[in-house]
Amino acid sequence: MRTKSLKKNKINVVTLGCSKNVYDSEILMGQLRANGKEVVHEEEGNIVVINTCGFINNAKEESVNTILEYVQKKEEGDVDKVFVTGCLSERYKPDLQKEIPHVDQYFGTTELPGLLKVLGADYKHELIGERLTTTPKNYAYLKIAEGCDRPCSFCAIPLMRGKHKSTPIEDLVIEAEKLATKGVRELILIAQDLTYYGLDLYKKRNLGELLEALVKVEGIDWIRLHYAFPTGFPLDVLEVMKREPKICNYLDIPLQHISDSILKSMRRGTNKEKTTKLLQDFRLAVPNMAIRTTLIVGYPGETEAHFRELKQWVQDMRFERLGCFTYSHEENTHAFNLKDDVPEDVKQERANEIMEIQSQISWELNQAKIGKTYKVIIDRKEGGYFVGRTEFDSPDVDNEVLIDASKTYLKTGEFANVKITEAADFDLYGIVMPT
Repeated sequence: MRTKSLKKNKINVVTLGCSKNVYDSEILMGQLRANGKEVVHEEEGNIVVINTCGFINNAKEESVNTILEYVQKKEEGDVDKVFVTGCLSERYKPDLQKEIPHVDQYFGTTELPGLLKVLGADYKHELIGERLTTTPKNYAYLKIAEGCDRPCSFCAIPLMRGKHKSTPIEDLVIEAEKLATKGVRELILIAQDLTYYGLDLYKKRNLGELLEALVKVEGIDWIRLHYAFPTGFPLDVLEVMKREPKICNYLDIPLQHISDSILKSMRRGTNKEKTTKLLQDFRLAVPNMAIRTTLIVGYPGETEAHFRELKQWVQDMRFERLGCFTYSHEENTHAFNLKDDVPEDVKQERANEIMEIQSQISWELNQAKIGKTYKVIIDRKEGGYFVGRTEFDSPDVDNEVLIDASKTYLKTGEFANVKITEAADFDLYGIVMPT
């Protein structure tokens, strides 16, 4: 007898890609749990749902490899069924059905009710904010909108996620309240474009009003903003950030490049002068704000002169946090019509150069923190350290604060006042101070 026939129907949800996918998986798992299904996240189960990413080449490759891995397990009798959902499935469903036919069924990003149905569950509309969170208990993502209306030349997200659609403020407040009752202390607001929030529902950019509503939720201590867009940024958000202690002095605003000709080709709707002025406005309004950005190198037509301009600008701006991607030539995007003329090795060299500059900047900024005391949230214990973050750091991508666990006992999910004693490029070390 094959072992698989003895297994219960346990559904294993596997999540790939960004925080938006994490959120979607949590919603799926919440719906399944509400239907009485046994569901786990990236553990063993005889039914597997893979939530894929289709953003750039590396992510697509990881998604395909993961699908093939579970199809192999199915053929070997270790799992019974494999379902695929998410961005890769939305974008390439016909190709996937042809190339990997042993998957039981493919679903797009908007087909949650259909996916639930094949899993023997009903979509429950009344479950506003009901999720099975997979992040550490003290923080959770709050997706305030889906889709994107921006025409960026390099980006395939509108193909996979559709047009921008805001979630009403009252629904987001209910969701935040439910998360707070489960012990969540930090909300990380995500969307393809936070700054567009509310235009479809309220006929105005309404992120500031949403923040005003969320700061009233009891139990939430920090609210963090991810994925703003530089064009049309609602400056009233800075006033709320300055006034409300719950809003972290932190903003993730992907700027992609700074050369005027590259920005124009990217269809970003801005230029170097406007972008630099916007960052200056941020720093004037909230002087101790940590700004995170991401850049793309190796975009079609990027010359050595364009790259030198970008490098100099990174040195001048001294971003607190920065990530760098190499350009990925994506079919059905506007930039796919351009010649992908920067060799891969040059793209990688340029990305490495940018990150070397940023590493030095980060080291210098971190040295200035030595001797200062910061409010730190404790995310986990790892090895001999408790690992936490300041309000200037987002999970997984930013600096961490390490506290010697042999000298101090801390609870995960709690806050501590930590005096910084040492600093490296991307890590801080500290001791707990009495409150």
